[in-house]
Amino acid sequence: MSTNLKQSIESAMSIDGALAAALVDYNSGMCLAQAGSGMNLDLAAAGNTQVVRAKLQTMESLGLRRGIEDILITLSDQYHLIRLVPNNAGLFLYLVLDKNKGNLALARYKLTDIERSLKV
Repeated sequence: MSTNLKQSIESAMSIDGALAAALVDYNSGMCLAQAGSGMNLDLAAAGNTQVVRAKLQTMESLGLRRGIEDILITLSDQYHLIRLVPNNAGLFLYLVLDKNKGNLALARYKLTDIERSLKV
């Protein structure tokens, strides 16, 4: 794992309430970097790849030309954030956040900073 990828995932894990984080290639569904525990991140990467592909396909069918910034999935006790990386087409950052310990707005802000500085 390159130093930049490692730093990016460490930065994501430093977000208050972060439980797991990954950088995913949605062309292949593979994790390029990951950290955290409590879930199978390889399986989560593959599943969320399907979510991203479905949303991109739907947007294309609707003629929507603007890019996706992020996708939010809320569970009873967690937020799952999928942040697309426009400067590295085909990649997204995935963050699992504890709802009771994290701040969603701050997490989105910090993921944006990480995404902008990411070099693959």
